[in-house]
Amino acid sequence: MKKVILFFCLFLFAYSYALSPQVGGTLVFGKSGDASTLDPSHVSDGESFHIATTVYDTLVQFKYGSTEIEPALATSWDISRNGLDYTFYLRKGVYFSKTKYFRSKSEFTSADVVFSFKRQFDKTHAYNKIGGEYIHWQAMDMDNIVQDVIAVDKYTVHIILKRKEAPFLANLGMEFVSILSNEYANHLLNKNKTHELSTKPIGTGPFVFKKWIKDDKFIFLANEDYWNGRPYLNKLVFKIITNSSVRAQELKNESIHIMDFPNPMEIKDLEKHSKIKLIKQEGLNIAYLAFNTEKKPFDNKLVRQAISYAIDAQKIVDNIYEGLGKVARSPLPPTMWSYNSNIRRYDYNISKAKELMIKAGYENGFETNIWAMPVSRPYNPNARKVARFMKNDLKKIGIKVKIISYDWSTYLKKVANGEHDMVLLGWTGGNADPDDFLNVLLSKHGAMHKPSENKAFWKNDEITLLLDKAKRITNIKERTLLYKKAQEIFAEESPWKLIAHSLVVEPMLKKVHGFKLDPLGKRRFKEVWLER
Repeated sequence: MKKVILFFCLFLFAYSYALSPQVGGTLVFGKSGDASTLDPSHVSDGESFHIATTVYDTLVQFKYGSTEIEPALATSWDISRNGLDYTFYLRKGVYFSKTKYFRSKSEFTSADVVFSFKRQFDKTHAYNKIGGEYIHWQAMDMDNIVQDVIAVDKYTVHIILKRKEAPFLANLGMEFVSILSNEYANHLLNKNKTHELSTKPIGTGPFVFKKWIKDDKFIFLANEDYWNGRPYLNKLVFKIITNSSVRAQELKNESIHIMDFPNPMEIKDLEKHSKIKLIKQEGLNIAYLAFNTEKKPFDNKLVRQAISYAIDAQKIVDNIYEGLGKVARSPLPPTMWSYNSNIRRYDYNISKAKELMIKAGYENGFETNIWAMPVSRPYNPNARKVARFMKNDLKKIGIKVKIISYDWSTYLKKVANGEHDMVLLGWTGGNADPDDFLNVLLSKHGAMHKPSENKAFWKNDEITLLLDKAKRITNIKERTLLYKKAQEIFAEESPWKLIAHSLVVEPMLKKVHGFKLDPLGKRRFKEVWLER
């Protein structure tokens, strides 16, 4: 009996040891697309944001796997009573990573915060015109929010706002305000190599950038001196595999450890695999078809409404999402506070669609295009197939559709500049606030500049006034009423045809531990480890 007990105790000890985090190893993450740039201030796509999260830190961050704000490069902060002055006290003893291309021991200070912010709004800044547009800064109307960023001393920063901004602190946890090295930027400026800021990043984050082979892979090494403790992994590889079926096969073959964005048709097969597990979570996302309201006939509300009635979103969800999505009724996800379930709906109704086409003066229809994403996303697992469903539906009301697609980087650039008629896209919330959906994607502010996140280029004064007001008050009940009214205006004006909200699924080998699906769409590997 004693031997049995001893054996059982040894078994429990071995089992618990096996489940304790182990340091070492290389994890290969199967990524669906390449990055557009490695400079987070110019980024608008998730594939690029994933690189930023790996290499850089922000002043504040979201707790791993949640939407709760916690300190990061700032250990604490004060906010004035009038809500216009934010004072951040910075973490001491943090250094930017050393690499082959920058070996200086550069300490993180207030100068880095000032650089990372001011380059995005100060027109006289040496880096303001370098690297392209500050897409997210503009989309969030930050020029009308931030007045100045001042280094009080080496470890204190004062940010002065032009107006109250309820989600401002949460905004500072987003990738577009990642903290870059001022010393490294000046080094590149002196060497006339400023373009390398977007290809050879230097950050304070959990991993150190080593190599980017375009359309192939990224290689990162553990930051052994990371201020929040070194990652468990020694090495992290992002392998770019654009075809979802190929990613799934590589996971089965154990050539990769985790695959991003599986197609619904692959999930059932992956669930049967003995060495694979799946993590599932309802996403803070939306898939939609945006109408370019700067082009005829999409400047006509009746045409937009007609198309919204003509497209059968339920059929799309049933045939393409395969139980991993539900028809969207609002531009906000159902799990987001202020979601309005009582707004006008555009359920499939061909008769109604035809009536509206006649009323709009297009009884004989017209020719147009739908741009379809070349990559799968949780909010839209197969955009080209969705576009084909839409093409067949719109043919019934006389609209002839051509489906257009490009590689991911080209696609993003072209649609951000409004080259499309209609475009399939989606969004995952970046700060758990309705502002990041409604204001960024639908306000007039975002549509006034190109490239833009407002892919409908919709300029509606009424909804913009509501969204501006909601940003400037902190009372959740008052903000909720304003956002619900904004959703009613959206529904009536129909700048998008809403498609779906999806369940996010991440398949991985069972030997992978510590990976959490982030509600804000981040991919974070600092706490991930491999059982060996």
